[in-house]
Amino acid sequence: MIKHPAILILGGTGEARDLAAKLSELPVRVITSLAGRTRKPADIPGEIHAGGFGGVAGLSRFLAVEDINLVVDATHPFAEKISRNAMLACAEWQVARLRLERPAWQPQPGDHWLHAASLEEAARLLPSLCKRPLITVGSNDFHFFRDVQGVEIFARMIEEPPFAERPPKCQLILERGPFDHTHEMALFSRHRIDLLVTKNSGGSMIDAKLDAARERGLPVLMIDRPVALPGPCATTATEALDWLKTKLDF
Repeated sequence: MIKHPAILILGGTGEARDLAAKLSELPVRVITSLAGRTRKPADIPGEIHAGGFGGVAGLSRFLAVEDINLVVDATHPFAEKISRNAMLACAEWQVARLRLERPAWQPQPGDHWLHAASLEEAARLLPSLCKRPLITVGSNDFHFFRDVQGVEIFARMIEEPPFAERPPKCQLILERGPFDHTHEMALFSRHRIDLLVTKNSGGSMIDAKLDAARERGLPVLMIDRPVALPGPCATTATEALDWLKTKLDF
C-alpha cells in the first residue's frame, strides 16, 4: 500500500474534473495536467500542470521529479498520443495507470449512422454524402477538412481555428455547450443542415445533437474511437476512485 501518494490526472474532460474534486477530499496530492489548448478552462481542485510534458521522455521525467505514485489517464477518447505516452512512461517507471473513459455512444432506434475510422476518412467521404454538414470535431481537428470541396460547411467549436485551416466554403459557429434539444433543433433548421459529423466522444453532455438529428431524420457521420490501449479502465469518476482506493492505504 502507498501512504501519502501523489496522483497525476491527465485531464481535459469532465470525468477528470469530477475525479479531482473527489480526491480533493482525501489526504492525497493531486496534480491535473491540461494540454493548455483552451484559454479559459474550468476550475479544477488541486494542482495544475499546463502545457504538456514533451513526449514520453518528458512525462517520464515528470513522474520521477514529482514522485508520482499513480496515474489516471482521463484525457479525451481521441487523445491517442498522450494516452500512448502515458502507457510507455508508466511502464518505464512501474507506475500504476488507470484509463478513465466515458462509454461510447451507441445507436438508438431511428438513428442513421454512417461510420468513418478516422478524421481523414470522414473528410474524404463528406462530398459524397451531403451539401450542408454540421461538423462538431473541435478546432484542433478542423484542419482535416480544409481541402473539402463542393460542400458548404458549418463548423461548431469553442475557439476559432487559424484561417489557413478552414475549407473554402465554411461558416464558423463559436459557442460552448452543453446544448439542449431545442437549441440543436433550431440550429439544424436555421442552417438547413443535412448531415451531422461528430466524433464518438460519448457521455451525456453533448448528446442532444444526436437526439435532434434522429428527430429530423438526418444521417450522422460518426467517427469511431481509436482502438483502446491495454490496461485497467473505469467509465466514471466513482469507478476510478474505487480503483485508486485499492492502491491507497486508507
